[in-house]
Amino acid sequence: MPKIGTGEIILIVVVVLLLFGSTKLPELARSIGKSARELRKGLREGDDEDEDEESGTDPDAPAKDQESG
Repeated sequence: MPKIGTGEIILIVVVVLLLFGSTKLPELARSIGKSARELRKGLREGDDEDEDEESGTDPDAPAKDQESG
């Protein structure tokens, strides 16, 4: 797999600037950041659910009343 050098990165940045313009780039970066945060949040929630399933507890299940006697 070829390595990406400084020249290639500069070329990519120039092409992106030409395609989207300098006014659109902050909005694009903000959108990508929000998407990444949502993805990480979803992954964390999925991990929490997996841990709950492994322990045998269901956080959405109603609590059982324990009657003595």
